[in-house]
This record gives sequence, C-alpha cells and structure tokens, in this order.
Amino acid sequence: MAKRKALITGITGQDGSYLAELLLDKGYEVHGLVRDDLNNDNARFRRLAGVRDRVEFHASSLDNFPSLHQAVTRVQPDECYHLAAQSFVSYSFADEFSTVNGNIRGTHFMLAAVKEAAPGCRFCFAGSSEMFGKPAETPQVETTSFQPRSVYGISKAAGFELARHYRETRGLFACSGILFNHESVRRGNEFVTRKISAAAAAIAAGKAHELRLGNLEARRDWGHAPDYVSAMWLMLQQDQPDDYVVATGTTHSVRDFCAAAFNCVGLDYRDYVVCDPKFYRPVEKELLVGDASKAKAKLGWTPLTSFEEIVRMMVEADCRALGIRPKA
Repeated sequence: MAKRKALITGITGQDGSYLAELLLDKGYEVHGLVRDDLNNDNARFRRLAGVRDRVEFHASSLDNFPSLHQAVTRVQPDECYHLAAQSFVSYSFADEFSTVNGNIRGTHFMLAAVKEAAPGCRFCFAGSSEMFGKPAETPQVETTSFQPRSVYGISKAAGFELARHYRETRGLFACSGILFNHESVRRGNEFVTRKISAAAAAIAAGKAHELRLGNLEARRDWGHAPDYVSAMWLMLQQDQPDDYVVATGTTHSVRDFCAAAFNCVGLDYRDYVVCDPKFYRPVEKELLVGDASKAKAKLGWTPLTSFEEIVRMMVEADCRALGIRPKA
C-alpha cells in the first residue's frame, strides 16, 4: 500500500517541524516547501535536525503562484497543511503591507494550487485566536464573530474565509484550526515566552542581569505546540471538513509565566523583571480563551501538556544551551 503524502508550508517553523515528525511517525511521505537555496545549511533547518534527511524539500515561494502550482503538481499530496505565515503579531504593527500581502495572498495561492493540481487533497489552514481580537463572548467558540485588532489577525481572518470559500463553493476538503497561543522549546526568540525562558536561564548563568517586558498582566491561553499539530492532523482524518477551536480553556498572565520560569532556576522574577512601556502593544488584545469542546467531542482531542510543564521544558532547554542545570 502506497504511503500517504503530506505537503507542509512553514515546515521549518515550530509547528511545521513537530508536524513533520508526527506524520513521519505515522508512516507518511513528507514534503516541505521552503524558500531559496535548498542546499543552504543554515539555522532555519535546525528544528528539523532529527528528520531532515527523511523529508523531501521543494523550493517555492508563497508569493509565486506558478512555483506553488508546480510543487503541488509534482508532489500530488493527499494532505496539505498550510502553516506558513508572518506570525509575529508585534511585527505586523510595524510592517502591515508585507503581513497582509504574504498571509492573505499566500493562502489564496495555496488553496488555488491545491484545487487545480490536486483536487482530492485535504487542506488544513492554521488560523489564530487573533482573529477574534475583541470578542463578543468569552470563552470563544467556532461561531464567535471575528473582530481582529491587529493586521496579523485581519490577515488570518481573511485566510480563514478563503478556506471556507474553497470548501463551500469549490468543493475542496478544507479545514481551519483556530489555534490559540502554543509554545515549545522550538519557539522563536522574538516571542515573549521564549524571551522569558531564555532570560531566566541567562540570568541564572550570570550572563544577564534583567529582563525588560511590556504588560505583565496580559493573559494568554497557552498550550503546547506538539498537542496542537496533533489536532490539525485529526481534522483531516474526519469524514467531513470543518473548523475547530484548539485551546486549553485556561489563561495565565505574562507575570505567571515569569514567576514559573524564574522559579525553575531558583530565582524570584521580581528581582529581575522590569516593566518597560516601550514593549506595550499599540492595542492590547482582550481576554482570549478558547473553548475546545467541539474538538474534544468530534476529534477526541484534548491538550496533554500543562502550563507548568511547558514553562519547565522551555527553561530547561535554554539552561542546557548555556551549559547550566536548573537550580529548582
């Protein structure tokens, strides 16, 4: 029996790397779209270090429809996971044009390429809780209206609607995961969670003396990235395509994250964390917390990793990188 084939955009990112590992473990033939020179062995492939030789990469660009169409035609995937995006919300305030252009046009091009070149392929779009922005209800569910408050959220809401359009009018098996914040040891350094875990390790190692952050009272529904990519895979195994909130249903503040991270190295965050107004968002989002009851009922999905475990794993990874051991 031939292996099922999966095509992943954003395969070198946090979610893409975990998804590639999951699919390989399930016996898939995994293909990934990457930009530029495939032979350039640089840091962007570091998350795939353990499986890089088992993945087939294809040079392509989300702003170039012919290259995407050619890649889909060549691979003929059974499943396509569209994870690639400009995903750093603060950056979207600074560069609105590239965020809108890349996220919306890239999603539209991928949907069109799959529909034309591999119409039987199942498609998963990685949406975001940022689409809710200023929600009319808490917690948020699949029917909560979108009121995004960032260009990133706007671009993701547009991608969600494009996926639904291709499902309802073009007959594509297209699903969207409305993914709330999810972290891991592979989270990029530009995100506040990694900034905190890395700083806790650096201060414990004597390589830093303080951590400057914005609003410590901002709250997030934080989950674990490997749990969330499992939910996306489950979406494409169903008889009918649909959209699902993927969340833990609980929130913690940035202050909570700091306390937990510094506790891992035996320190009190209050001695090192400085609140700096320059790191505040232009518009702070409202309380976003997801209700994943639908995913639990239809997919059999529940988050497996606690907030405390996520923080501990991130801090321990940053400590190992600096050659020290957590003290707590």
